[in-house]
This record gives sequence, structure tokens and C-alpha cells, in this order.
Amino acid sequence: MIQGLRRLALSAGVAGALIGPIAAPAFAMAQVGDMRVPNHEPRMTAIVMDANTGEVLFDERADSPRYPASVTKVMTLYLAFEALSQGRLRLDDQIVVSPLAASQPPTKLGLRAGETISVRDAMFAMCVHSANDMAVALSEKVGGTEQRFAAMMTLKAQQLGMEHTRYVNANGLPDNRQITTAHDIAILTRAILHDYPQYYYFFGQKEFSYRGRTMVNTNHLLGKMPGVDGLKTGFTNAAGFNLDASAVRNGHRLIAVVMGGPSSAVRNADVEGLLLTGFDIEDRRDRGERIPVTQALFERPDPGAARLYRASQTAKDPIDVILARNTTSGMRDESRSWWVQVGKFRSRQAAETRIAFVSHRFSHLFNEAEGVVGGRRRVYVARFTGMDRAAAHEACSTVRSHGISCIEGVRRV
Repeated sequence: MIQGLRRLALSAGVAGALIGPIAAPAFAMAQVGDMRVPNHEPRMTAIVMDANTGEVLFDERADSPRYPASVTKVMTLYLAFEALSQGRLRLDDQIVVSPLAASQPPTKLGLRAGETISVRDAMFAMCVHSANDMAVALSEKVGGTEQRFAAMMTLKAQQLGMEHTRYVNANGLPDNRQITTAHDIAILTRAILHDYPQYYYFFGQKEFSYRGRTMVNTNHLLGKMPGVDGLKTGFTNAAGFNLDASAVRNGHRLIAVVMGGPSSAVRNADVEGLLLTGFDIEDRRDRGERIPVTQALFERPDPGAARLYRASQTAKDPIDVILARNTTSGMRDESRSWWVQVGKFRSRQAAETRIAFVSHRFSHLFNEAEGVVGGRRRVYVARFTGMDRAAAHEACSTVRSHGISCIEGVRRV
């Protein structure tokens, strides 16, 4: 279902409940009702949304309730951005860390109760390091108490049209009352892009240094997939691996949300594949194709689509094994000794997922090639082998044009 950016059902009187610290929590909790995460369906959910129009290009259980984990911090920051834009907060304002904020479990920045930090640095710590203590500290700065701020979060969710969302804390630490959906997160992300684009850069910061300590963004698609420029990861045991990401290409901006992934590698690969397919749809529409229904085009690649070679534990490197077999067994065919590499990953599973996606999406280019994962020590490469020079060049050029990194080479014999 395609929803508008905002719902205007709340009256000015209802919105005014934010002023009253007692009335706001009661109203916010009452309006959402009792929602539970179902245990009878697959945990993973996903959505792809056009950020400009709000059109939902892909929906997989996107309205089914799930736990947001640290993606909660996107709403915490939305309310902080609102306060900044209204002059109620400044980036240079100092936040005094309360005992409650300091007591939050990791991941955290680790400031002690009574220490101070600027609003700007607290926001960077939340976006880059997913700091739970800074989320609570910022919520107290804006809302007075975390409880009241959580009520403000829920009310804002209602105003934005997030029909299945309820917040009870500012950082996403486990609480089975804190519920959202992939669709609602996409709506929130679109609201940030439209309402506060001047602050979106916080979500795209790759590193953040504070007191001599440098932290790297938990969103590993930043700097890896062309066009991805921000948003937030999340994980708890109950939630699984969540990722809210946005990317821009050829004048189109997409939002992709995956919740409940079994690992960060699978979650990241799914988001990357969803974005690539979404941009392909947008490009085809730009060329004049009429594609009114996009859901079928997002069919998940069959993990067995690529003929993945499983090397024995004694092999030095699976790629060397395959390349040697392709070029030296029987009559040597040097014309088919070219390979195409479509990514380098920190896990074998992520590399296999990339091979499956590429072989499915570009089957006409790789139907005679063999997908191979090679490497060791947390560096795994995804390659297609057994190609001739012309085929490798055409395949790599095409894959690169769709925003996927690709290099080609030849195995000398």
C-alpha cells in the first residue's frame, strides 16, 4: 500500500498533549493498541520505497510488526532535528549526562554521569557508533525525561502515518512493547529526507572521533555500494539484523529496509540487491518502459543459481583450484581463461550471496561461467571463471553500469 508522507488526523489539541508531561504518555500508549511480533511467519521483512513519490516498489511482509532495535534512533534523531529547526535546540548546546544515560549497556560512548557533551557530538555518536547512552541523554535534553520523550516519539509516528509503531525507549534496547514495521521505518526515513535534509549528513558520516577514539560507522554499505549515503543499522537477539538504508542514482532516491536478517552479511547483501533491482526498474521506466507492477521483478535469487564450487578443506584457494582445472585439465583452452570479480567481502556467505544475485540478475552474461568464492582470513572474493576475453569485458561493463564493482582479469598458463 502506498501511503502519503503524513497523516493529518491528529488535531492541534491532541498534538498539544506534548506540553503536558502526564497526558502525553497515556495518550500515546492508548492510541497504538496491543501489537505483537508474530511467531508463525519468517522473521525477515523488507520494503523498497521511492523516496520522491512514496511508491512502494517491493513489499515482503512489510506491515508485519517487528522489533526496531537501534533503528529506533532514527526517530530519536527526527525529533532532535525538529527541535533544531524550531530553535529549541542548538548543535553547540551541551548535554549533561544523567545517571540513567550513563548506565545504558553497550554499545555506548561511555561518558560518566555529570560529564557533558555537545548535541552535535552526541548525534554523531548515535549515527556512527549507535551509542545507547547518547540516545538517552539526547532524549532527556529534548523531552525532559526518556519516558516523556518516548511518548513524543509515538505521537510523532502517528502524525507521520506510521500506523504500527510504538516506542517506549529512545535507543532500541530490548523491550517487547517497542514495535514497528519495515513500512513504517521507510515512511520515517522519507520524512527525514523531506523535512530535514539539512541534517541528513549525520547518517552518512563514515567515521567519528571523540577524545582520541575513532569509531567506524556500523552501516558497512557506506563507501561500498555506490549511491548509498546514509541511515541506520540495528541488532538484538529478538530483532535479528536490521538495516534502514537510502541511496541515490540517476536522479532517483530509494529507501530500502530489511528487518530480521539472520546475519549482518545476509542483511547487507539483501539491501544491496533490493536497491540494485529498484534502480534498474527506475532506469527502465526512464527509458520509456511501462512497469506498473514491480513486485515480481524483486524475486529473490535462488542461492543455487550460481554453480558454486565447494573446495575441500585441503585446497589452498578454491579460485586457484577452479582456474587450474579450467585452463590445464585436458586440452588447454586459453581463450576461456578470463575471470570477472564482482566483489570482496568479509564473509564467505556474503560472497556467495553476491554470486547468486549477479548470476540471477545477469544470467545472459554468466550462463557459461562458473561462480567461485575464494580467499581466507575474512577476505573473500566473488568471481566468475571460465570466460573468454570478450565475454568478460561485456559482463564487467554491464555489471558496473548497474552500480556493482567489477574487475576482469586473465589466468596465465
